Amino acid sequence: MHILCTNDDGILGEGLQLLEEVAAEFGRVTTVAPDRERSAVSQAITLNSPLRVTDLEDGRYTVDGTPADCMWVAMNHILPEPPDIIFSGVNRGPNLALDVVYSGTVAGALEGLIRELPSAAFSFVGYPGYPFEQIKDSLRSIISRIFAAPLRKNVTLNVNFPHPENPGIHGVKLTSLGKRYYSEEVLERKDPRGKSYLWVGGSNLTTDDIPGSDCNAVRDGYISITPIHLNLTDHNAMKEMKGLYGDGS
Repeated sequence: MHILCTNDDGILGEGLQLLEEVAAEFGRVTTVAPDRERSAVSQAITLNSPLRVTDLEDGRYTVDGTPADCMWVAMNHILPEPPDIIFSGVNRGPNLALDVVYSGTVAGALEGLIRELPSAAFSFVGYPGYPFEQIKDSLRSIISRIFAAPLRKNVTLNVNFPHPENPGIHGVKLTSLGKRYYSEEVLERKDPRGKSYLWVGGSNLTTDDIPGSDCNAVRDGYISITPIHLNLTDHNAMKEMKGLYGDGS
């Protein structure tokens, strides 16, 4: 089994190192990750500047781009053939609900879905302290379950681990995406030279109580596994709107 790993926290991310270590128990690992943190860049790819690749040896590479760049370069330049599966993470912080729209971690895994490769994104609700070593056994268990089940090419698994101490890890739940809302403040500040700059906030967070959601599962101490895909077509709206904008004839 050839496993391709990436993340959005950068090649030095503690979560990536944990993922590489555990994944190596299941097969050969190649890692292509950003050279620095690239959080919240979603599915962005670099089109207007060159990319530089650094070979760190032992199957590890950095790219001075986004997670999507890393996977593009990995599968079209570095690897002679596609991997069997793509793992992204383990992210320092959750990727719940609509976080998946912005997440670079999830984007790295979705590049596998685009290429019809099985993939999974792993994130850790570990604040404060992020004790990654304490979720090692849980990560191993989830990866074991992924390989024990039929590998699906039409979904990406979005996996979130709760804090191992508070609330603790009590099991695993298959979930849907929940709803979380970040505050929308934009803070204006001055730099040391007196010029104004803006800092996007989002410091306050509220979450809807939705049974069966990833947010509820992690809150209650369960590892949430949410199958996600890229088909954004609203088929119900298509039925309701039929005839309003033409039927294609």
